[in-house]
Amino acid sequence: MRQIVLDTETTGLNPRSGDRIIEVGCVEIVNRRLTGNNFHTYINPERDSEEGALAVHGLTTEFLSDKPKFADIAAELLDYVRGAEIIIHNAPFDLAFLDAEFERLGQPRFAQHVALISDTLVQAKEMHPGKRNSLDSLCDRYGISNAHRTLHGALLDAELLAEVYLAMTRGQNSLTIDLGAIDQGATVDTVLDGLPLGDIIVLKAIEDELAEHEALLDKLDKEVKGNCVWRTRPAESVN
Repeated sequence: MRQIVLDTETTGLNPRSGDRIIEVGCVEIVNRRLTGNNFHTYINPERDSEEGALAVHGLTTEFLSDKPKFADIAAELLDYVRGAEIIIHNAPFDLAFLDAEFERLGQPRFAQHVALISDTLVQAKEMHPGKRNSLDSLCDRYGISNAHRTLHGALLDAELLAEVYLAMTRGQNSLTIDLGAIDQGATVDTVLDGLPLGDIIVLKAIEDELAEHEALLDKLDKEVKGNCVWRTRPAESVN
């Protein structure tokens, strides 16, 4: 499935009191690869940012005054995200602002335009209970450099979150099966036959890589004075 990592910057913390979106940044992931097909725009919120919010993002009223209004970019944003899985850190915050903006335009809620919304904050809390799970903390935990992040920016934060998400979910492409959902008497083969195949990317080794692999096995053979385990075959069963 096509995935979009999304982040927003806003004039404050509460859309119900009139705070608005001032920046949207989106990063596209297809088959767990960053495509570079990103979406980014600044938005004129038609109001000033609160002092605390301005200290976070640094986007002044003067800078935003000549930028498009949300109504001007709404259709383009929806075309970009439509049908994708949307990945957000602390999703309720961004969704509240997006829903408020679309409500002003008489449009359905944001979630109705996309296939799925995943919250990396919820995922991180499940994976790392009791630890700090802010975006900065996750960058530190997964060795992702955010040294260039002096102020919050929607596109920059979306790019960092995309790398964090890929690192967090690296182990999810396993072949484990929920045995509790399998009928008694079913074999592994019958279960696997009934499972849909995902998007599996197979990268075959080139000749140079095969040669390096054989050289490494030769070295291991010498060390064990025989055939290493990767060259031994299981004994054939006897009926």
